[in-house]
Amino acid sequence: MYIHERKDWPKFTWEAAKLSALLADVRHQQGRLLGSMQALGFDLREQASLKTLTQDVVKTSEIEGEKLDAEQVRSSIARRLGMDIGGATQIDRNVEGIVEMMLDATRKFNAPLTEERLLAWHAALFPTGRSGMQRIAVGAWRGEASGPMQVVSGPFGREKVHYEAPSAGRLKKEMNRFLAWINATSDTDPVILAAIAHFWFVTVHPFDDGNGRIARAIADMMLARSEECSERFYSMSGQIQRERNAYYEVLERCQKGSLDLTVWIEWFLNCLKRAIAASEEMLQAVLQKAHFWKIHAGESFNDRQRLVVNRLLDGFEGKLTSSKWAKLAKCSQDTASRDIANLLERDILFKEQAGGRSTSYTLRIPATH
Repeated sequence: MYIHERKDWPKFTWEAAKLSALLADVRHQQGRLLGSMQALGFDLREQASLKTLTQDVVKTSEIEGEKLDAEQVRSSIARRLGMDIGGATQIDRNVEGIVEMMLDATRKFNAPLTEERLLAWHAALFPTGRSGMQRIAVGAWRGEASGPMQVVSGPFGREKVHYEAPSAGRLKKEMNRFLAWINATSDTDPVILAAIAHFWFVTVHPFDDGNGRIARAIADMMLARSEECSERFYSMSGQIQRERNAYYEVLERCQKGSLDLTVWIEWFLNCLKRAIAASEEMLQAVLQKAHFWKIHAGESFNDRQRLVVNRLLDGFEGKLTSSKWAKLAKCSQDTASRDIANLLERDILFKEQAGGRSTSYTLRIPATH
């Protein structure tokens, strides 16, 4: 029996006493992180938020097996937040859509979650009306035509059904109940509400596709409510992606269990705790970038050098070669070589050991102490 088939559905319960110490720890970590971010000043907070949101958007899609271009995501978020990060990147419509949804969820965290808002998020996720090659109902609850909504794995003919969602005929009632609950005033801690909202939405599975991404956006919205802060400084989706197998295992286990969600909430709180801890590395990168430009304040960098150095400071993947420089800065190979030579001379870049055709360069990061 699936959880939504139980007669008391959706009267969820949980063992508050068992969760209280863990919840207090998570709330303490949230407070410490927000306090340290407030001390940084507006520009650094903005940089940290951009980095976090970029990771959140990229990773929530990666959980579903979709790989987005991180630079397109970053450019789309920066443009919507009014930040100038240099360079004009062509942005795909599907990237714009998920960025729009995530920013609407977190920046307008106090706005009611309505059917209209959810349907708009779904339409933004699937701008072509298709999921891959398949046409789906966009901006609408799934219908009877698509058959039962099942989570399946395994080869054709030997599939394993992990979960089957409520039938399409139940969706109107189910979603009205969910939305009434999420918009009601509650004495329950908002972090617990974030865990329940995530589980409840993904269990109802109201859309043909995109349910996981929308469930995680709802959880982010609820976490923003818990902090009363629209800026994001840790990525829950980034942590879920790192723990993807455990995420699906605990969801399946609880969707086939009783209405006691203690196991799911405990997993969610521990995952959130690890997400906050992981954000310290991101914060370090933001501080390192600020320190680099402080050390080199007053020195001359042309626009191309500034653009590529910022890309390196933001976590450029792979090795930097002169051909990659030319591509990033949209300039000729000769211009790229001159830009690099100038930075080598000033000891801002250094050459990696391997030479010849594979010559690559690394940024020299000044010590922060």
